[in-house]
Amino acid sequence: MTAPLTVAVAQPVCAHLDVSANAAAHAEAIGDARARLVVFPELSLTGYDLAAPAVSPDDTRLRPIIAACRSTGATALVGAPVREADGREYLAVLAVTGEGVRIVYRKMWLHGEEFDRFTPGEKPEVLVLDGVRLGLAVCYDAAVPEHAAETAALGIDAYVAGTLYGAGPGSAARRDGHMRERALAHGVWVVLATSAGASGTYPETSGGSGVWGPDGAVVVQAGSEAGALVSAAIGGTVPA
Repeated sequence: MTAPLTVAVAQPVCAHLDVSANAAAHAEAIGDARARLVVFPELSLTGYDLAAPAVSPDDTRLRPIIAACRSTGATALVGAPVREADGREYLAVLAVTGEGVRIVYRKMWLHGEEFDRFTPGEKPEVLVLDGVRLGLAVCYDAAVPEHAAETAALGIDAYVAGTLYGAGPGSAARRDGHMRERALAHGVWVVLATSAGASGTYPETSGGSGVWGPDGAVVVQAGSEAGALVSAAIGGTVPA
C-alpha cells in the first residue's frame, strides 16, 4: 500500500425505491465524510427490493452524488440493480466520481430469490484508488470464504463490502465474524458498509458498518442507527 487512505462507511436512511431521495442522502453523507473513499450498502440507491427497477449509470437522478464527489474529491461506491445491453441484470457496485458513474463490480454469489431475476457476476474485481487495491464484494459474497480468497489472489490491500444483515444479535455476530475472518485469512483491511433501519422489503437491518484491521480487530464501527457515518485511515500499522 503506497499511503494511508481515508475511508468512510455510510448507512444512510433509505427511502424505498426512491432513487432521487436516496441520491440526495448519499450526497449529504459524502459531504459530511470528507473522505477519499465513501462506501454505501448493498442496493443503497433503491433499498433491498428485488423488484426494484434497474438504475443506469447515466441516470440523471445520480447527479447530486457526482456533484458531491466533485466538490470533495471523493470516490463513492453505491449499490443498485443494473441491466446490461443484452438484457441480463446484476446486483452491482457503481463507482461515482466527479467525472461520472460506472459499474465496477457485479455480485458473484447470489442468494435465495435473487436467482429468479439476476445473473451472477463472472469474476472478482479490484478497484485501484491512489495506488490502494480494493477488492469488491456485495453482501453474500462476503459470507463465502472462496470469494475473498479469489479476490485476495488478485493482490489487494483491502476487502470492501456493501451488504445487508438482518436485525438481531445473531445477525450482528455473523456480520462481525465474517469481517474478522476475512481480515485474518488474508492479512488485509476490511471495509464494510451495511444497511441500518429499513431497507426495501426489510423493515429492520443490523447497522454496524465499520473497518477491521489486518489483525481482525475492529478499528471503528457504527451503531445500529440509520444515518450513522464513521471513518478511518487504512494502511500503515494497525492501531494498538
